[in-house]
Amino acid sequence: MKKALVFGGTTEGRELASALAGLGFDVTVSVATEYGERLLEGIGNIKCRVGRLTEPEMAALMSSGGFGAVIDATHPYAFEAGENIRRASAKAGVRYLRLERPALSDFRGAETVFADSPEEAAQLLEGRAGNILLTTGSKDLEAYARMPDFKERVWVRVLPSLDSLAKCLELGFPPPHVICMQGPFTKELNAALLRQLHIGVMVTKDTGAEGGFAEKAEAAAEAGSALLVVRRRSAGAGLKMAELMDLLIREARP
Repeated sequence: MKKALVFGGTTEGRELASALAGLGFDVTVSVATEYGERLLEGIGNIKCRVGRLTEPEMAALMSSGGFGAVIDATHPYAFEAGENIRRASAKAGVRYLRLERPALSDFRGAETVFADSPEEAAQLLEGRAGNILLTTGSKDLEAYARMPDFKERVWVRVLPSLDSLAKCLELGFPPPHVICMQGPFTKELNAALLRQLHIGVMVTKDTGAEGGFAEKAEAAAEAGSALLVVRRRSAGAGLKMAELMDLLIREARP
């Protein structure tokens, strides 16, 4: 049976794993959290490996599984994890492929400002008045928690996991300012939230169509909120879903 190792609990990573399993591939998916594992429950021909791995641990997993390919389907902003996967696959001698999520930063529907890092985004926010909604996840919240008035005017929307909630509370975000929800979300829901909280600036990443970027931008335009987009770091060229599936199917044919 054809074997593939997929890294990432992203929407497209789950779609890829499910599609490969449906075609008879024996798929192992490495996810960072138990929450990511739960999202894969009920899909046949899929094994889950839960927990964050160091680069040597990744290489050991790749070497021991008899995999024909390692597929990096991590979040487009998980740059360090992607680099570790790429280096580990080279050490293990297993073919590395990256699933690319197309960017949508050319979309214009609201006042849009760009930053190259969470730290730069926080600096820009300090110079703007009004309430702020962070939709960038829990990983980089430290940068925003250093803002002098973050407890008064910053709301955060994160995944409904204990780890995410605990991090928000440990950093001092007030419980009423923490929204735990699983996306992606519709334009209507985003717009209602922006209006309800009187948000002046929504902070997002260019998460592409899978991450609901267009729905955020359209909602910001409708609600009269500005959009602050934290840019991606370049990870080099990857393959789109259809291209990657076609490549794996062709190469797996006897």
